[in-house]
Amino acid sequence: MTRPVRVAIVGAGPAGIYAADALLKSEAAQEPGVSIDLFERMPAPFGLIRYGVAPDHPRIKGIVKALHQVLDKPQLRLFGNVDYPGDIGLDDLRSFYDAVIFSTGADADRALDIPGIELEGSYGAADFVAWYDGHPEVPRTWPLEAEKVAVLGVGNVALDVARILAKTADELLPTEIPANVHDGLKANKALEVHVFGRRGPAQAKFSPMELRELDHSPNIEVIVNPEDIDYDEGSIATRRENKQANMVASTLEKWAIRDVGERPHKLFLHFFESPVEVVGEDGRVVALRTERTELDGTGNVKGTGRHTDWDVQSVYRAVGYYSEELPKLPFDVVSGTVPHAAGRVLTGDEPMPSVYVTGWIKRGPIGLIGHTKGDANETVACLLEDHAAGRLPVPEQPGPDAVVDFLEQRGVRYTTKEGWHRLDAHEQALGAEQGRERIKVVERAAMLDASGA
Repeated sequence: MTRPVRVAIVGAGPAGIYAADALLKSEAAQEPGVSIDLFERMPAPFGLIRYGVAPDHPRIKGIVKALHQVLDKPQLRLFGNVDYPGDIGLDDLRSFYDAVIFSTGADADRALDIPGIELEGSYGAADFVAWYDGHPEVPRTWPLEAEKVAVLGVGNVALDVARILAKTADELLPTEIPANVHDGLKANKALEVHVFGRRGPAQAKFSPMELRELDHSPNIEVIVNPEDIDYDEGSIATRRENKQANMVASTLEKWAIRDVGERPHKLFLHFFESPVEVVGEDGRVVALRTERTELDGTGNVKGTGRHTDWDVQSVYRAVGYYSEELPKLPFDVVSGTVPHAAGRVLTGDEPMPSVYVTGWIKRGPIGLIGHTKGDANETVACLLEDHAAGRLPVPEQPGPDAVVDFLEQRGVRYTTKEGWHRLDAHEQALGAEQGRERIKVVERAAMLDASGA
């Protein structure tokens, strides 16, 4: 009997699990069959869902249920707490598998090259998200002394950061936030949060649902300046052609014309303000300087030369995520992606045999979580085409036990699917003690112990 196609997927977030799902639904899963091993550097799976989505988004986290259905398939194994390339490298993977798919995502902050960005009190949104999501590899405390805060960017991550800063700690207590995060947010002094975008309402990258959620908090007064509601021909075309953009613009218009209420925390959404400098004094942030912009007819903007200094003591840049370079793979430092052709990794103009990418490491950190399904389907189709055409090198040790022996010989303390279910049950039990759905375990050692690694 022909042996199953053996595939390693590096990264057990949505992109990696969607790739596994595409493999399991393919004709190859029937004959000769597929065998998939997911490698994840965290002790728990689900990547962005666990460590990149704000804890007060239960609907988005509901995606975990669908991911679980794939993860629990018998053809799939999980090796958590396994680092690439520290614990297992590319040559090792290629010796055990017919093909390797990298789905390592993007979890670093894209740089913003303006003066003062390095000042104390200037932070990357990704670092803050990792803190409030209880990531094992970040500090357990976060400085929250600023009463006035600026958030740079008009995407969903900027909204998440602004909302977490503007909410009270007790509003977030019913979620899965760890105790150290709740304690930190109780000390948060922010009373004003200012979100800045250099273009107009029609160009904002918010999703309509996330934007409307800002207004649901009894403690957050969302304020939009009527002067920031402006459209040119390009903006009108965008609203006409893009239903979501039109919904966002309509919501902002309604907020711009209403009276300001009495909720204690103010969240300002500013448009046509391009950040040009983080102003400092004695090494700390004391203001944000922006240049007023105006539409140029195409939906883009140009500077007006008029500047404003905003009184803030902290600045969070939410201008995009950036992927980590993967050893032994080519990397485009501008886009922060691995060069590829439909998911086949390229060295120069030639495909690297048996190596593929999917998700944000493939196309960049854009789009919603569900958009990675299309990436996965394209990549898996190429992989299976290469296998059918005999273009995949035969691995030296294709047996399923070979990689287990390799990790154990190296002393890697790895977690499994069964271990994840134990950790999952443990977190739910911690939450039940306090009438909550879950309390996330933060420390890596505690996660490994709870999972029986």
